[in-house]
Amino acid sequence: MAKLWGDDLIVVHGTSYQPSALPGFIAYRGGEWVGLVTYHVQGAECEIITLNSLYPSMGIGTALAKAVKKAAQSANCRRLWLVTTNDNLNALWFYQKRGFVLVAVHRNAVEEARKRKPQIPAIGEYGIPLRDEIELELLLLAGSQ
Repeated sequence: MAKLWGDDLIVVHGTSYQPSALPGFIAYRGGEWVGLVTYHVQGAECEIITLNSLYPSMGIGTALAKAVKKAAQSANCRRLWLVTTNDNLNALWFYQKRGFVLVAVHRNAVEEARKRKPQIPAIGEYGIPLRDEIELELLLLAGSQ
């Protein structure tokens, strides 16, 4: 977590998570660690907290997202969701391509997160100011795989 996220603290939508303490899945290829996803189940909702693939465009992220979807369905969740930031164009592309829908933009939410995690940079990917949280969801049907 420290290598991928700066430390083992994720602050999102006003909540702090320690991903190393959450359930998740690790992807291996040839004995090498190549991807990781962590998630949090609360009631009928499952939230993806982190998803990382060390080798993009090889199906690792897709496999990890499918594993969380299956775990969410096994836990009788009706909603799989996540929050990403406005600069994370790769995540917005990735999740929408897999059926997730944009459901909310939380303007300036990253400013609040910086109060708990000051090392969050002001400028994010592609030189975009890092300021908003974008919520995406995938509704799950009972009994579907």
